[in-house]
Amino acid sequence: MKRQNVRTLSLVVCTFTYLLIGAAVFDALESDTESKRWEVLSAMKNGLVRKYNITPEDYHMIEIVIIENKPHKAGPQWKFAGAFYFATVVLAMIGYGHSTPVTVGGKAFCMAYAMVGIPLGLVMFQSIGERLNKFASVVIRRAKCYLRCETTEATEMNLMFATGMLSSIIITTGAAVFSRYEGWSYFDSFYYCFVTLTTIGFGDYVALQNDQALTSKPGYVALSLVFILFGLAVVAASINLLVLRFMTMQAEENARDEDKEGSRTMLPIDGHPIASRQRSHDDQASAGSRYGTYDTGGYAHMHRTAYAVCSCDCLGNKQCEGGALLPSERAPRALRRRASLAMAPDLVERASV
Repeated sequence: MKRQNVRTLSLVVCTFTYLLIGAAVFDALESDTESKRWEVLSAMKNGLVRKYNITPEDYHMIEIVIIENKPHKAGPQWKFAGAFYFATVVLAMIGYGHSTPVTVGGKAFCMAYAMVGIPLGLVMFQSIGERLNKFASVVIRRAKCYLRCETTEATEMNLMFATGMLSSIIITTGAAVFSRYEGWSYFDSFYYCFVTLTTIGFGDYVALQNDQALTSKPGYVALSLVFILFGLAVVAASINLLVLRFMTMQAEENARDEDKEGSRTMLPIDGHPIASRQRSHDDQASAGSRYGTYDTGGYAHMHRTAYAVCSCDCLGNKQCEGGALLPSERAPRALRRRASLAMAPDLVERASV
């Protein structure tokens, strides 16, 4: 089985194992609390029904009214401020679920709007992330120059550290702001910021949903939108660097695998095998400017060389003498002399095809 297939299968197994571990941990942490909350709510429901003699139909109607009335505590959800907030959540793929279109036209437009807006938002966040990474690389280089480091180039690890620190600062600062305005605990605010900027968007905590905030606090609305857009760009830049690092590692492994698959052993000459690599189109095109070496043991090893292959591997532009591999005329004179010494006639016999 190829290494690429093994790697893919390993990723699938690791992902499902991670899912199973996560499910087991959430079960252990949340299951007992869920059962206890259900028991308390059921007892309260039964008490209210008995106390006020509420029929099951009336109680169901009360539930519907309370649930449907909850989003309106923040004010009109579909005036311009609320609609802009909703459009931002759609474009950023957060999807709190705090308000949803109910008309056929609204649902149809939402689908069309998301089809165009989501790719546009991804490109915008990616572009902002690239600019942030560029700015971070400039700052890192200048800092290294100031500190007189041996290497002044910004490495991937430096950029990942810088964007990770900036993401942490944004999340912690945003948590303090939302804790102040929403009345949440700092941990709940931190949880909200993390869930928002990673586009998970459970909707259990949603900003701008209390005390008519959408209409009475325009500054807070603007701050929330800036936090979402800028924070998503920074976190996206940090996550993209991490993903690109893994993709680069995988590409390097794939290249090594292809090199191993492309390498082969030519027919022996006087009992000594000639190791050869299959040359790519780029190697063949630039063969005139790349030269290989003969090792001291008399083996001709071709590393993207200007040497032509003889006998059964003729690729054109070859020079042959008794079946031996000789350098091209474009090779330097010293290299040709060295090759002629290494491939002396008494050591070379023509390879049989």
